[in-house]
Amino acid sequence: MNDIQIITEALVEFRNERDWEQFHNPKDLAIALNIEAGELLEGFIWKDANAANPEKIKEELADVFAYAFLMADKCGLNVKDIVLEKIRQNSEKYPVEKAKGNAKKYNEI
Repeated sequence: MNDIQIITEALVEFRNERDWEQFHNPKDLAIALNIEAGELLEGFIWKDANAANPEKIKEELADVFAYAFLMADKCGLNVKDIVLEKIRQNSEKYPVEKAKGNAKKYNEI
């Protein structure tokens, strides 16, 4: 069993012990993920990026990962497969020779 499976199984067990699966449909998981991503941003507002509280970042990032893993599980998606596929797609959009050191979007490089 890999790390992602271990994490997902722990999240599902935690959720199921509390009978929360009834609330975990893809729409509500996407909303929760977005809210947690916003809370992650709160750690950076009005300060230098390096001044963010590492404990706050750790806590909110864990929430983002948790909802993302639960959503992938609910939708029957393999996290490793979809992330590696996205990297492959992005490597085509952003070839090294055009994108290296450049922050422009793929259709502008």
